[in-house]
Amino acid sequence: MAKSKFVTPTSAPGPDGIPYSTWKQVNKINPLILLHILAPLVLLGYDPASLKSSNGVVLDKPGKPSYESPSSFRIIVLIRTISKILERIIAARLLAAARLRKLLHPNQCGSLPRLSTFDACLTLTNDVKTLQRPRLKVSSLFLDIKAGFDNVNNNTLARILREGRIPPYLVSWVSSFLGERSCTLVFQGAPGTPATVNVGAPQGSPISPLFFLLYIAPLHFGIPRGLMISYVDDFALTVASLSYRGNIRRLQDLFDTLERKASLLGVSFSVAKTELIHWRTPSQRHSRKCVSPIQIRGELFHPGNSVRWLGYWFTPAFDPATQFSRRLALAQGAFALIRRLSPPGAGLLPSLCHRLATSLIARILLYGADLFTPSVGTTTRLDTFWRNVQRWTTNCFSATPTGILSLESCLPPISLLITHRQRLAALRVVCSPPRLNPATARLHPSFPSLSVHRAPDSSPALTRGLSSVYLPLHWKTPRPVPPLRNHLPVDAVAHRTIPFTFGLSRMPMINSRLVCPTPTLPPQSLMDSTYSALKKRVREALTKEWASLFPTPGYYLHPPTLHPRPFMGLSKFVAGRIHQMRAGKSYLAAHPTWRSPDADTSCPRCGLEPETFEHAILSCPSRQHSRSCLLYGVTDVGPEAPLWSSLPLLKRLATFIGVTSTGFPPTMFPPTTPPSSPPFSLSPPRVPPPVFRVFSLAEV
Repeated sequence: MAKSKFVTPTSAPGPDGIPYSTWKQVNKINPLILLHILAPLVLLGYDPASLKSSNGVVLDKPGKPSYESPSSFRIIVLIRTISKILERIIAARLLAAARLRKLLHPNQCGSLPRLSTFDACLTLTNDVKTLQRPRLKVSSLFLDIKAGFDNVNNNTLARILREGRIPPYLVSWVSSFLGERSCTLVFQGAPGTPATVNVGAPQGSPISPLFFLLYIAPLHFGIPRGLMISYVDDFALTVASLSYRGNIRRLQDLFDTLERKASLLGVSFSVAKTELIHWRTPSQRHSRKCVSPIQIRGELFHPGNSVRWLGYWFTPAFDPATQFSRRLALAQGAFALIRRLSPPGAGLLPSLCHRLATSLIARILLYGADLFTPSVGTTTRLDTFWRNVQRWTTNCFSATPTGILSLESCLPPISLLITHRQRLAALRVVCSPPRLNPATARLHPSFPSLSVHRAPDSSPALTRGLSSVYLPLHWKTPRPVPPLRNHLPVDAVAHRTIPFTFGLSRMPMINSRLVCPTPTLPPQSLMDSTYSALKKRVREALTKEWASLFPTPGYYLHPPTLHPRPFMGLSKFVAGRIHQMRAGKSYLAAHPTWRSPDADTSCPRCGLEPETFEHAILSCPSRQHSRSCLLYGVTDVGPEAPLWSSLPLLKRLATFIGVTSTGFPPTMFPPTTPPSSPPFSLSPPRVPPPVFRVFSLAEV
């Protein structure tokens, strides 16, 4: 079964307790078993009662002022894993049929393949700035559907599917799946009695988000000089006119129309989550702000100075400072918690610290960086915090040069990470099918895409006939300095891909299998390999800019890499000694600090040469006995030395550092006088078991 390859192996099982790994082993032994079990259910359009029972885990919604109301909790349904496999098969077929019959609106995002919050926010930003070009006033109203999944009606959804000419077996299976379900709530003190559920789609099912999108698709309609876009249950209505008061009247009429259409489906909007914003251009920053509110269901909603939608913080003038200041606060809170797992010289291995930094802290810190570009001052604040993360990963001192610190931690500077994230997001947008991605459908018609389709509601005609001062820059034109004219947001995204598209006449189209097959398109395998090659060019550009824009002192010659170095699998104390000695800021005598720049640099153990990294490891006479026993085969510590890629040599180096206290604080581990006779047998040499845990190269 192909769909069994895409399930989450760590997903919690349902009432039967059978995990995904069991079904994967069954499919590996004999693929016909699952096929013979599930194929009749698909063909007959029937979901048996044995698969409809589930457990409901009650979770509290974060940030609620009180938990005395049931609305402050969320029920996550744990379904049987074999039922989830069947649901993914039906979801793939139902999505293909819905795309073919155009049951999903082009401006619906979320819970669909290859669509993210960035696509929805980029579309909103692009249309707002497009509407501002002819000097129109633009306003947006943000709405949220109340208890979305719980309001999906079985009969109404079946009617929508039948009217959309969906195959009868799919309609029958959907009706069977949503009818006569049972759920047993799981919480402390729960009676454990199953309750019948005849309304709503189970939250936790792989197919429930698609049910909800198909259910609310009739709510979408076109807005002249405006935009309606949604992400699952979050809606954004945008209008433009000659005045903000005119926008208020238009938004009130649109909300009344939307509410009437929603009442026919049995859904409603949460008034408490409604927000209003009046967009402004940079030229209007000194003019008087509009404070005209909107009245919805008898309540007044005043325009906000900032609005949070899909995790992005928008201000009337699209100021990125609000977004990054809030993301910085969240990242600092997360870092304060996880740094306790690895205090200096102890705790987690540096390779695991690197994984936490890239997969957790960087994702929190840079969420929204694909849409917003921070100012110089904001970038400085982000970089200051990021250097603390780099020091925590490597155990390096504060005096370590910032260029060396980023190379040792294998964490690029924050400005390069932001640029890299923007380039990857731009590639994904320009290579997506325009019929599926609303942001891609707003590309300039001259962009070399394999599809000529463009969105009919992108308002490109509003910029025709304008003075050259108000016209946006063409997507191929570089941004001038000073920026008298700017690109539209989607054109700026397309402009970022220019350095990486050399040798291509057309951009590839990923996920073209999700749209109707076209004989003129190249093979999907060829387009996927081209897209992978483009992403490889972006990664290569990151490493090149890392080496050129952030140079290091002449004594440090190690190349940049995005993956943890093999010695970062050693214990944090020993790996920290290596980081410090490679960086030239350690407890070795030849690495003085800024507090004692005139200190004696000669080796305190032999007094013959300055105590550099090479001297301490390769030539210090006082360490000769340990070196001959432990470091045989190590003749170089330079950047090209086999030491840095050989796991056995790194194990010997770790043992040597521990035995000789090389790079240790002098007051904590004073050097001892070497014994008159070697403590180890020199013929043949033997390596004692390493006292530090080391990850294998595959694990690193």
